[in-house]
Amino acid sequence: MGSGSDPIGEELADWGKVVILETRGRVTVAAAIAVVGYVQQDDGSLLVAASDDRTNWSRNLAADPLVRVTREGRTHAYRAALLEGRERNAAIAALILTYGTPAERLGAGPAFRLVPLEE
Repeated sequence: MGSGSDPIGEELADWGKVVILETRGRVTVAAAIAVVGYVQQDDGSLLVAASDDRTNWSRNLAADPLVRVTREGRTHAYRAALLEGRERNAAIAALILTYGTPAERLGAGPAFRLVPLEE
C-alpha cells in the first residue's frame, strides 16, 4: 500500500495481524482502503466482518465483490462472498476469539468470505 495514510495499520498488515482491503468505491469508483481483522481458513480464504451495516468497505464489497488484499507485504486478488446463517455466525465467533473484546461489536454488520482468485 505504502500511502502513509495509516502507518500503524500498514505495520500490522506487514506483520500479518490485519489485512488491508482495497475495494472500489460504490459511488466514486475510486480505490478505497480499509484495515480490517481477519481469520484465515484452511482453504486459503479469509473471513472478515463489519461492525456496522453502514461500514463503507462492506458496502463497497456488496456492490463489487472484487477486492485486493495486502498482508505480509504481498497483495492478491480475492472475490467476496456474503456469509449468512451459521457460516456468518461462525465467522463472527472466530473473529471475536482471534481479536478479543474489541471485536465484540461485530455482528451488527455483514460478514464475508474472501476467496483467492487464480493469478
